[in-house]
Formats: sequence, structure tokens, C-alpha cells
Amino acid sequence: MNRALKGFLILFGLLLTILSGLYLFLHVAFDGIFSEPSYSKKDLIENYEKRKDDIVDAEKYFKSILPEGAHVTIEFNNNKEIAVFHIKTDSIYQSNWNLKIESPKVDSILTQLNWTNKELKTLKEKLDKANCISIGSYEPVVIGWQRSGMGMFSYLVFEENLNEGKIEEYNDGCTNIFYKDNIVLEYIGGAIGQQCFSEFYEKKNIK
Repeated sequence: MNRALKGFLILFGLLLTILSGLYLFLHVAFDGIFSEPSYSKKDLIENYEKRKDDIVDAEKYFKSILPEGAHVTIEFNNNKEIAVFHIKTDSIYQSNWNLKIESPKVDSILTQLNWTNKELKTLKEKLDKANCISIGSYEPVVIGWQRSGMGMFSYLVFEENLNEGKIEEYNDGCTNIFYKDNIVLEYIGGAIGQQCFSEFYEKKNIK
């Protein structure tokens, strides 16, 4: 075997090892991200059209239990775990990750929000009916549908239908796409920087 070929094979082996290690690291660090299903804007729209009444119901319930001046972002893993439970009350912001629903920490957060386990359970049930996993903010309310890759597909639900100015503001084609009436589609990454809807790259011929 000549030196050039031997060098190439060694270099190729090192590169393959590095890439495999990076893949494994990302897979573990982001909780099995590469084994999760992949979704698209079409899937996001189909879920909205199938469950729009349930999505609106979840949005209205969330706003009805949100204390004045408070901000909440909550994402459920399942009936026993909360992936994200960030709150802001009295100008104090708290980031909370990977919590057991039945835990002193969650009890403390509920007390700060004047919620009980009943409100938390009802909110989870309404998100389940909408086939969604998270909800947050206030105007618009951001309802997370599914995580896909390193991003999240969501619906921005506004109180009123968007006027031309708002449509222009929330229709960049990258992270936001105006759908209709008071609904904007959203895809946001964050783990590795900004990510866009796949159509954004296709229109710009970005490979």
C-alpha cells in the first residue's frame, strides 16, 4: 500500500471517528434527537385544521388562569414530567427544566401562580386534545405542536385577526409564516442557532 493511500485511509478513519462521536454526543445531549420523528409545515397545518377548536380552547383556558403580569412557558413530556416550566412573577424570572409533576419544586411554582394541580392537569388535558405539547407567552399565545430535529413547530394565536402591518411583521418565511386570520405558523431552533422552515431554503436555492 503506497503512502498516499495509507494517509488517505488514516485521515478518513479519523474523520469518521470524529463525526460518529459528534453524532453520539448530539444524540445524547439532546435526548435522542436523531431517533425522533421529523415533521413539516404540511403536518403543522394538518394538525391545526383537524384540531383548531381544541387549539383555541387551550389558548383561552391558558389566558384565563394566567395571573395578571405573569409570564409562563410550560412544556410537558408526559403525565408525570414537565420538560420546561419557566415563569416570571413580580419581575423575577425563573428557568426550570425537567421537573417531576409530583415534586416540591412544581408545588412551589404552582403556589406562585395561584394554580393548583387541577389547573395544571386541565391545561395538560387541553393540550393533549389539541395534540400539542407546550404553551406560553400571552399576546400572542405560543402553542407548541411538536419538536422536530433541533427545532419546535408552533402556532402563534393572536387575540384578533392580523392587519397588514402585523402580517408583514410575522411573515418572514423563515421562522414565521402567516397562515390565516389570527394564526401564524412558527418554527424556531435555538440549540445550534436560528433555523427556518425548509421552504425558506428551497426558495433561496440554499442547499
